[in-house]
Amino acid sequence: MSASKRILSGTIASWVQIAVAMLAQILLVPLYLSYWDASTYGLWLAVLSFSSLLSAFDLGFQEYMAYEFLKLGSRVPKKISKLLSSGMMVAIILGLIQIIVVLLIYWLDILPMIFKDLGSALKAKAIQAFYILLIQSIIWLLCNTVGGLLNRIMATFGYYPRMAWWSVLTNTVLLLSPAISVVFGANLLTAGMVMAIAKVAFDLPVWFDMLKLLKKHHVKVIRPSVALGWTSFKKSTNLSVTGFLENVRQQGARLIMSPIMGATGIAVFSTIRTGSNVALQGLRTIINPLMPELMNFLHQRDQEKTEVAFSTLWLVTIAIIAPCLLVVQTFIPLIYNTWTRGKLSFDPWLFALLSIGVLVYALSQPSIAVVKGNNLLKPQLMISIMSAVIAVVGILILVPVLGIKGAGMALLLSEIAASVAFTKIAEKWLINAGLEWPHQGFNVALLSVAFTSIGVVLMIILPNDEHLILTIALLLLAFNLYRYWLTLPQLAVIKAKAILNVFGHKN
Repeated sequence: MSASKRILSGTIASWVQIAVAMLAQILLVPLYLSYWDASTYGLWLAVLSFSSLLSAFDLGFQEYMAYEFLKLGSRVPKKISKLLSSGMMVAIILGLIQIIVVLLIYWLDILPMIFKDLGSALKAKAIQAFYILLIQSIIWLLCNTVGGLLNRIMATFGYYPRMAWWSVLTNTVLLLSPAISVVFGANLLTAGMVMAIAKVAFDLPVWFDMLKLLKKHHVKVIRPSVALGWTSFKKSTNLSVTGFLENVRQQGARLIMSPIMGATGIAVFSTIRTGSNVALQGLRTIINPLMPELMNFLHQRDQEKTEVAFSTLWLVTIAIIAPCLLVVQTFIPLIYNTWTRGKLSFDPWLFALLSIGVLVYALSQPSIAVVKGNNLLKPQLMISIMSAVIAVVGILILVPVLGIKGAGMALLLSEIAASVAFTKIAEKWLINAGLEWPHQGFNVALLSVAFTSIGVVLMIILPNDEHLILTIALLLLAFNLYRYWLTLPQLAVIKAKAILNVFGHKN
């Protein structure tokens, strides 16, 4: 398969994965809530978040190893075998540590302390949650420690698209299998067991495929080097800690809220957050294909083309995301009750705050690309620490005072702080590289974020004037878009038209 075909296949697979995730987030909520009560569903979401948090450190190590495999290339099978075997040793140890942590959670009786609102069912459901965590950790050790490294080594030999399509299948199965079991009467523990069995069953053919391909390229498991494994682990810690802290900010928010809001509160928070998650997935389908081009322009120190890439990314925010979020804010309360089967309450403030967070994240994409694409690891770590602390402390302070909307406010403050930091660091890097930060385009995009934020807030405060506020806000966005369009260089206009046409065809 040629390089262009591999890129196309991998891109399509990524889009399919995103589409599956978006559909699952939309369709599975009413399904679960048709058969489970809100507290059980909230506990299920919290357990999945806990599992994700426990594996975040391991994933950072695997991501580091992926880059190391790519550095070695496909023509040195002996070196790759040594690195793989040493990495497997570390990965297995990390997997065993994860199981020990889960056992400590049970021994310290942490889960009943977190989910105090389960009433008389507290002990039974807490035990079920523990067993799910334990099963997930064992499955992670068996399937994901070594399997994750094997999966990542495949890209070195040009099999990234093949693995991406395998991931489409396995991820779809993992999303659907527990949901289907719930339809047939599964409780919390049964759903967790079904998901684990499905994971093993559908990972087996992937393992056979990867081992066959590795044999073809003369890569095999040999005696590991403790020194090489330890060195790889030490070098990966920045990436691992960064990934863990980012997971704390995203998934860990549910767990931090649990003792305050209870399992039902977690269900409400997670369900309302589905809207912003879908918006983020949609954003990535547009932005991800642009990122390789942006990084290429940065490495070439090409000011004009860099500004074109920045402008195109911000145009997505101004022309698509901002007006869509305004419109969605008006009708989402009408469909939410039906969507959740009337079992979960809707908080317009939480939805609005999370939506504004998506806008801020979209605005930050060029600066994030500069920082991450140039492997500025220490700044990434410091930003992750800062934003995680703001999110955690904000939730602990604001949720008891403001309720569930306090969590949205804490996450928004965290996102704003991260955005400011990424922008400052990216601007400094561009100056040192002989380039300039496009202040004019950034300021116009920032103004659109401000118009949208004010519009959303006013629609909540003045519900009787909602449609008037929406109309004025959309007109302001249209005027700002016209101003922005006039400032775009011709090359950016051509690129922008292509992106908007693609988006139009998708809808």
